[in-house]
Amino acid sequence: MAAMLQPQIILLKEGTDTSQGKAQVVSNINACTAVADVVRTTLGPRGMDKLIHDDKGNTTISNDGATIMKLLDIVHPAAKILVDIAKSQDSEVGDGTTTVVLLAGEFLKEGKPFIEDGVHPQNLIRSYRTASSLAINKIKELAVSIEGKSLEEKKSLLAKCAATTLSSKLIGGEKEFFATMVVDAVLAIGNDDRLNLIGIKKVPGGNMRDSFLVNGVAFKKTFSYAGFEQQPKKFLNPKILLLNIELELKSEKENAEIRLSDPMQYQSIVDAEWNIIYDKLDKCVKSGAKIVLSRLAIGDLATQYFADRDIFCAGRVAEEDLQRVAAATGGTVQTSVNNVINEVLGSCEVFEERQVGNERFNIFNGCPSGQTATIVLRGGADQFIEEAERSLHDAIMIVRRALKNSTIVPGGGAIDMELSRYLRQHARTIAGKSQLFINSFAKALEVIPRQLCDNAGFDSTDVLNKLRQKHASGEGANYGVDINTGGIADSFANFVWEPAVVKINAINAAAEAACLILSVDETVKNPKSESAQGEAAAQAMAGRGRGGPALRGRGGRGMRRR
Repeated sequence: MAAMLQPQIILLKEGTDTSQGKAQVVSNINACTAVADVVRTTLGPRGMDKLIHDDKGNTTISNDGATIMKLLDIVHPAAKILVDIAKSQDSEVGDGTTTVVLLAGEFLKEGKPFIEDGVHPQNLIRSYRTASSLAINKIKELAVSIEGKSLEEKKSLLAKCAATTLSSKLIGGEKEFFATMVVDAVLAIGNDDRLNLIGIKKVPGGNMRDSFLVNGVAFKKTFSYAGFEQQPKKFLNPKILLLNIELELKSEKENAEIRLSDPMQYQSIVDAEWNIIYDKLDKCVKSGAKIVLSRLAIGDLATQYFADRDIFCAGRVAEEDLQRVAAATGGTVQTSVNNVINEVLGSCEVFEERQVGNERFNIFNGCPSGQTATIVLRGGADQFIEEAERSLHDAIMIVRRALKNSTIVPGGGAIDMELSRYLRQHARTIAGKSQLFINSFAKALEVIPRQLCDNAGFDSTDVLNKLRQKHASGEGANYGVDINTGGIADSFANFVWEPAVVKINAINAAAEAACLILSVDETVKNPKSESAQGEAAAQAMAGRGRGGPALRGRGGRGMRRR
């Protein structure tokens, strides 16, 4: 009786949606598995592409995990974690974004039966963390270093890493062509970390083989005035002046006011304006520069003035391009033309304006610092070039990572199978439930070779059995899926390589995400905040309609103003 008289305790607002307990964990796991299923088919050289049509009418065709995850408008709070790990993998390593989402989804899927059977999530989390650190240590042990090799050897090793990344992309058919281009571009910028020193310019038309690499800077011809055509379009060893000022007659501000007592004075003001611009142009010419680039406009007067003196000029150059020209030519961007000394001028071996497709490009070749490169991409459709750019971004990131953390592991699911074998073996030495959990972690790692087979249309069960047998024999650590024949092959001997950092990062991020999702046992959703805004808006509208407070207040203020 006493229990019945207990007052009801209300903690949360009315209408708050709460779900907790085992059902909530299972629901979160299902949501994450559904997200992983979206990108599952994009994995590997035979992966399919996704066409995503957004609300603005833009169409994107891609098989890059991070791009797809960004474009999917995922609203489920737990599934958003998978989007975050795909983004972090993309920014940290550049490749392996599909892998990381697949692994996280698979870790959760393997853990789901245990949760349903009443295992406490913390036990699962503890085992997953142990398995993750064991796997990462094993990768470091199996990785092969490419340090101490000659430049030519290093180049071919890096090109193989880039080719492995590109083989799963839309431009996989030309992977050798692009791999060498990417390696040359990355080696050109040296130890500099700024990715924007490698420019990628897209020109529709032609075919992929028409793409080329400029060891310097290339950018599209900017807007030009009359007189531009009279300027020379090719220079050898020119001096380059970089400016951040306008070279045109400046009109005064709207509210400027000049009072004159004599009409002749007006002419002197006009002359002064002309003298200012001529003085600026004279100083540019006296500096000895043959090429003048400015971030702001170079007007028709300046264009004609430079043309008469055989000087090339371009105004409204994009900030990014100007910075790359500065880095390549050794010049410094000036905000004034006074006292332009030789040290602030840049130089290059050859400057020319060249026709690429239906665009004209200004190309600076043979730059002294050599710390920039530009890839000019050609291709049929806009969407195709966009996807090619994303693919090259991944390859550039991979080559940079391989240069820095110069250790590589065999790809094609070989490292995943070896880790799976190692963890299964380790699990046998453990007593208790965690043996089962580490086994499930090991089984989840097999999703990579399995999915590679499925996407290529091969029998994954058959291939996985062959791989398990080969790895168990102790000699097949480098054996992975052979995409061309549907059998197994030595990935290392076939040059299917990827930087060890890609796998380490992927397993780490996927295990962390899985542990985070398993540790959530309650979701509280407060829908009141949305309706509260709606009510406030409705009240405001009602007030105006009745001539209520909204209207009265406005009238009052109006009276005071008078």
